[in-house]
Amino acid sequence: MDGGRKRRRGETRARRVPMESFDLVGIGVGPSNLSLAALAEPVEGLRAGFLESKPRFRWHPGLMLPDAWLQVSYLKDLVTLVDPTSRFSFLNFLSEQGRIFRALVANGMSCSRQEFEQYYQWAAEGLPDIHWQSRVKSVSVVGDRFEVVCDSGLTATARSLVLGSGREPYLPPFAAAFHGSRVLHGSELLSVRPDLAGRRVMVVGAGQSGAEVVNYLLSEDAATPAELTWVSSRVGFLPIDDSPFSNEWFAPSYVDYFHSLPAGRRADLLGRQRLASDGVSESLLRKIYQRLYRLDHLEGGTLSHRLLPCRRVTDLRGHADGVEVSVLDTDRDVRETVPADVVVFCTGYRSRFPDYLEPLREALTGDGGAFRVRRDYSLDWDGPPGLRVFVQNFAEDSHGIADPNLSLSAWRSARIVNAAVGREVYRTDGASTATAWSSA
Repeated sequence: MDGGRKRRRGETRARRVPMESFDLVGIGVGPSNLSLAALAEPVEGLRAGFLESKPRFRWHPGLMLPDAWLQVSYLKDLVTLVDPTSRFSFLNFLSEQGRIFRALVANGMSCSRQEFEQYYQWAAEGLPDIHWQSRVKSVSVVGDRFEVVCDSGLTATARSLVLGSGREPYLPPFAAAFHGSRVLHGSELLSVRPDLAGRRVMVVGAGQSGAEVVNYLLSEDAATPAELTWVSSRVGFLPIDDSPFSNEWFAPSYVDYFHSLPAGRRADLLGRQRLASDGVSESLLRKIYQRLYRLDHLEGGTLSHRLLPCRRVTDLRGHADGVEVSVLDTDRDVRETVPADVVVFCTGYRSRFPDYLEPLREALTGDGGAFRVRRDYSLDWDGPPGLRVFVQNFAEDSHGIADPNLSLSAWRSARIVNAAVGREVYRTDGASTATAWSSA
């Protein structure tokens, strides 16, 4: 009997099962929830557990190209911007590995993505409450707690959930039907390892990932194609806007200001600010340009290349000799067909509603079909009082361009920790900026 209490949407009757009890359970362990785990670890009165389907921490392994570098300072690590004294800082990693002096001489304030993945793995190994090889099958409400069931046999309960399962590689629908070794997402390049040498290769997308793939094709003898086509929907192959005032869009005070704006204005701003997040490092653009110059004028024209700005790929047709790619010139409204053997789509990532939350979809999203994310990254949802769901990397529309970026991951995790325990463990307000966002 329920004692006359009406069950809310997504809630089921209590039942007896073996379970491990936490205050907070994080689902998925990428950089965001790894940051949360590191910041939660020293907090008294907070027992946090984390569930991850992979056997160990990996960070975009299919795109871990040999010359890929962070676009942000390594101080934007798991913890430093909210707790510079944490043992999980990148500088402490360098110190414990005995390489801090050499790293400073070799790299200054920069860091390769390969080394940052090593740092993430080191931090993960120091956090005992991460349960690897634990894919979440279902989440339900049982009584006054969430019950999380994993295919490993682990069942966990908690009063707070943190969704950190990440965004998924996006392929346009017309490309998905051809997905394989001839048509793939850039994030799969090193895992699929298509035959590239001496082939006709097209790269679609001119953000950082697209540029890194192009640089790889131009730099690795084993991957150098006979023909390279690079397609950009933008007016050119544009650098990241890394200027000081644009970087203030990645400050905590701007996130709060952005969250306070009407939805239409937020959408407009995201479009205007896109190059602060999705542009290419200027040093990488220069390297690509210099390499093309050498290929064209100093090395006998060994590679044919076309760089196509103001173009949009609209369709694919497969045939025995490869793929025919339909490309629209958006300046002139003219279409052309470009033959290719391999097409690499560097078309970004999209958030997808997790399958394991499907029974709670209506309660979590309401009539609008999308998460309603509060300032502290908790969801406004129709669930039992006291049960909270937080999101990591699901809130760009509500919290701004910094959300999918590494820049504020520590600050966001600190805000979630504070909300979960109901007190200020970490200072998350009051950081100064040069810009007055609000006139109030």
